[in-house]
Amino acid sequence: MQIGVPKEIKTDEARVALVPSGVAAFVAHGHAVIVEQGAGAGSGVPDQAYRDAGAEIVAIAREVWDRAEMVIKVKEPLGPELELMRPGQIIFTYLHLASDEALTKALVAKRVIGVGYETIQLDDGSLPLLVPMSEVAGRLAVQKGAHALESISGGRGVLLSGVSGVKPANVVILGAGVAGSNACHIAVRMGARVTILDINPAKLRYLSDIMGGHVTTVMSNRANIDEEVSDADLVIGTILIAGARTPQLIDEPLIKRMREGSAFVDLAIDQGGCSTTSHPTTHRDPFYTVHGVVHYCVTNIPGAVPRTST
Repeated sequence: MQIGVPKEIKTDEARVALVPSGVAAFVAHGHAVIVEQGAGAGSGVPDQAYRDAGAEIVAIAREVWDRAEMVIKVKEPLGPELELMRPGQIIFTYLHLASDEALTKALVAKRVIGVGYETIQLDDGSLPLLVPMSEVAGRLAVQKGAHALESISGGRGVLLSGVSGVKPANVVILGAGVAGSNACHIAVRMGARVTILDINPAKLRYLSDIMGGHVTTVMSNRANIDEEVSDADLVIGTILIAGARTPQLIDEPLIKRMREGSAFVDLAIDQGGCSTTSHPTTHRDPFYTVHGVVHYCVTNIPGAVPRTST
């Protein structure tokens, strides 16, 4: 099979879908790999490393798309890439079609075979291709939320950890899955007061145990969400239903009840977002404010650290 790896064209997306060790594995199994020049540069992978692993480097994206039977990407295909697709071609990437009707219709019209990383599940229900990026996003969410709380970002001017004589910030995390658990670890270690909500008591029990009681666990329901979110300095939404649009657990009236200058990081934005006030942003322009609440809704948050994420 001819396998193609184009350079990502999404704004500030420097990840690459395949590293040289992956190229070597494909080649060892009899496949040919075509990589667009500079595809790995943002992740610290030079073209020569791909050549050494057995890949062919080509100068332009069109050659990758024209020759490849399967195109491996990181993010969903964008406008110019849709024009380069052909019927029967396999597109293997994060698609997040549940929240993107236009892209879904475009792929159907092109008659391609779209395989979304985020929908691949093992027998135990785990998501092996989504989990690594959820780990990265969860940890980054606290970092980005801390930035959103700074006054230069429009936030309350609150330090997550607090200092001697000043209380730490109150961080509320919706969802105790991979992203939520990782966000919890970082927030607790930064010294914040952390509350995490989930519908699964086993997950909450596990987090309480491994965090040594340094986190407050609360069952997720409408009343508890309203109470915790309205009292938070930083809310991190990590809700995920595999292959489906994210339920919007936060509505505009609840955003209005949050503190002036508080922050909301929506990690579910790829799947539509978990608040009615969420809309996609970019790394270049990540923040916007609704009713005094600073929102961070970047759709490719792991792209901020491409060497780690790749």
